[in-house]
Amino acid sequence: MTETTTLRTVLATSPLSTPLKNGQLVSPRVTLDFVEVSPVHKAFAPMVRQQAYDLSELAIVTCLQAIAYARPVVLLPAVVASRFQRGCIIAYRPRGTIEPKDLVGKRVGVRSYTQTTGMWVRAHLVEDDGLVTESIRWLTHDPAHVEQYRDPAFVEHMSGEKSLPDMLRDGDIDAAILGNDLPKGDEFVPVITDAAAKDRTWSQQHGFMPINHMVVAGSDICARDSGAVKEAYRLLREADAMTPAPAEGPKTTMFGFERLRAPVEWVIDACVEQGLLPRTLSLDEVFGPAEKILEALHD
Repeated sequence: MTETTTLRTVLATSPLSTPLKNGQLVSPRVTLDFVEVSPVHKAFAPMVRQQAYDLSELAIVTCLQAIAYARPVVLLPAVVASRFQRGCIIAYRPRGTIEPKDLVGKRVGVRSYTQTTGMWVRAHLVEDDGLVTESIRWLTHDPAHVEQYRDPAFVEHMSGEKSLPDMLRDGDIDAAILGNDLPKGDEFVPVITDAAAKDRTWSQQHGFMPINHMVVAGSDICARDSGAVKEAYRLLREADAMTPAPAEGPKTTMFGFERLRAPVEWVIDACVEQGLLPRTLSLDEVFGPAEKILEALHD
């Protein structure tokens, strides 16, 4: 009889992870030992630098950079968080409105240049408005989770602990990109008007919602017990099947190699344009290791 393997796991609490965390879904083959990390992005650097966990949620930009720089992780075909992004770039209303075309030469703050929300916003600005990424001054606080990566020359690092909303209020920056920490209140105004409608149209045209977070397994556990990783992936898919579809819009989760090929290729191209990757990655590089582990599971 195969022994139970315990996997040290980080997943943000969500409708998908809840049945796994509360014991509604269990397996005799694998136990998911959840480590609560909040906000979840604080788990990303330890995962790609030290394999701090066996299984972890990871932002897609960090996933692709980890593969490009040969970090010890295996990307599973599992999207556990997606969201529309155009509403995430804001300006300070008392200083006047800013439109996308006004951003050329302006200072735009973002937590990290590699933050996935920032990648999506920049990609939309390129696609919708023809802006060139390096025509904007990007100011950041944090370095990349993948320590081998270096920001492009047109990215500036900000010193100090002042928050992005406070920097907007004080005029240190002209616009800011924020994700789950998007501030409330009418003092801030979206840079992209009709963002929600544009996001819905984009999703209908492309057939998917912008991917935020996927799941990776550590290379060590994949080599030591690939069957446990395979079973954990099966549990994730089963949890996803239990998650009801939203009343409006596509699901924020997505599983399977075939469904993810086109979305991931789209993200790779955007990352190359923005200087987030040293080269274009092939899908075999991205998904090949996981395909060997999950070969008996079908999309």
